Amino acid sequence: MNLDFSQIVPFIPFMLQGIGVTLQFVSVSILLGLALGTVLATFKIGKNRILRFLADAYTSVFRGTPLIVQLMIIYFAPPQFGIDINAYTAGVLAFSLNSAAYVSEIIRAGIQAVDKGQREAAEALGIPARPMMLKIILPQALKNILPALFNEFINLTKESAIVSVIGVMDLMRRAQVVNAQIFRSFEALLFVALIYYVLVMILTIIGRMLERRLKRSD
Repeated sequence: MNLDFSQIVPFIPFMLQGIGVTLQFVSVSILLGLALGTVLATFKIGKNRILRFLADAYTSVFRGTPLIVQLMIIYFAPPQFGIDINAYTAGVLAFSLNSAAYVSEIIRAGIQAVDKGQREAAEALGIPARPMMLKIILPQALKNILPALFNEFINLTKESAIVSVIGVMDLMRRAQVVNAQIFRSFEALLFVALIYYVLVMILTIIGRMLERRLKRSD
């Protein structure tokens, strides 16, 4: 086997810079996805049939089509209508909209898992629907679904490599740049794969620590 990892050593700092880009991209995407997913979840359990239908249709579309297709549409379609959009913004939009579809289902399940007695007690006390949801139901639901949300964060970290196809200078894209200069694809990709693995393991450990802390607080 003609392997020579020494050739990628000068490019290691360049590739490591992709960690910040990747984590920033994933963090922004998950925060926006969480916000939109929460709104969609409240629509799904609400009494308004139109909003419920729209939320279900949204989830169906974004869960039923490939993420890379959504990314390509968001990046390449706007210029046809005279709208300029950079690769980073397109990536954040695509991942946020896609993540919102999955997060909305997680939050919906969490809300429905809250004891009905909590809602009935709030209604008996005359607490309006919105304050009841924001101050009573959602906090309990988020506590139950935090492990699932953290798992979505981990999945998003791995899937973020897809944005390299539109030129975002994340970890994956930097490995491709290094390969184009020294023609060592295996070494560069293996190094970046190791970085992704370490990031995911760190996030997994943090997630397990949070889960144990939540169990102790019950």
